[in-house]
Amino acid sequence: MDGIDGTDHFTGGVEGPSPSCLVIVLDTNPHAWALLSSTLSLSKTIANLLVFINAHLAVNNANQVAIVASHCHRAVWLYPAPPSASGDTEMGGSTTQAPPDDANKYRQFALIENTLLNSLRNLISTTTEQEVSSTTTTQMAGALTLALSYINKQCLAYSDVSASPSKPTTSAISTFEPTAGLQSRILVLSVSGDLAHQYIPIMNTTFAAQRMRIPIDILKLAGDTVFLQQASDTTRGIYMHLKHPQGLLQYLMMAFLPDQQIFCSPPEGAICLTCSTHLSLGDYGSKPAVVPRKKKKKRKININGGGAETGSAVGTPVPGE
Repeated sequence: MDGIDGTDHFTGGVEGPSPSCLVIVLDTNPHAWALLSSTLSLSKTIANLLVFINAHLAVNNANQVAIVASHCHRAVWLYPAPPSASGDTEMGGSTTQAPPDDANKYRQFALIENTLLNSLRNLISTTTEQEVSSTTTTQMAGALTLALSYINKQCLAYSDVSASPSKPTTSAISTFEPTAGLQSRILVLSVSGDLAHQYIPIMNTTFAAQRMRIPIDILKLAGDTVFLQQASDTTRGIYMHLKHPQGLLQYLMMAFLPDQQIFCSPPEGAICLTCSTHLSLGDYGSKPAVVPRKKKKKRKININGGGAETGSAVGTPVPGE
């Protein structure tokens, strides 16, 4: 009995699904939301988004979430709360209003809801009329940069905590090899149109996300942006155009909440990045690359005469004649 080694019973950990870090980029372009207000308002979008965030956190207790606002002149954090103007971290005596104590609501859900609404209210109140009238676009490139920086920071912090002393993780972080660590992705809720003037910074963030193996999912609420569709295709994310705004929550829960490993990748050549030729998600296989041609009937050569064999003028004999 003394020869039995039972250390594995105490050192072995419980294996489970890897935690996920979800960074949501919310397009808060005032012009785009004004055009979309008749079908889908910003308040209803925030309400549906909070339900989706709560579901994401309920899947795994170790899951993380962050929200970035892509505004007309800047990209700011909505959750976690942005730092103060002096750069100091807000402590117990901060001006941020604490969430009300509600026994029927999970405290983490209430904290995220309270922080998100206060940050969004502060962003809208500090936006001047000159900023709104000077541009009709959104700072999507800056928001994606903030999202990638946050994910990189969280991955480094998670690897330092979960790494064993015998297996350093510096090489894994530098080469971005797929590991069983923190699984990260970016979800963009876009309502703006063309982003041609941000082509270079958006492509830079796209290639950075591709190298870090971070998929960029796009849920297009309004408008059409070729660059975001290319970013989603390059990073193996999900691109979906919202045809029915009333079903926003169903789109979020069914398409963007499950693990992406259960989805099959789109076929090769579905999106041409060079000529910007896009095929609909339902048109796969309807447009073949090579059109089949009807084969021509070969003419048989008569061995005796050397010419082409011609048909006989006599009809086919019928039995009984």
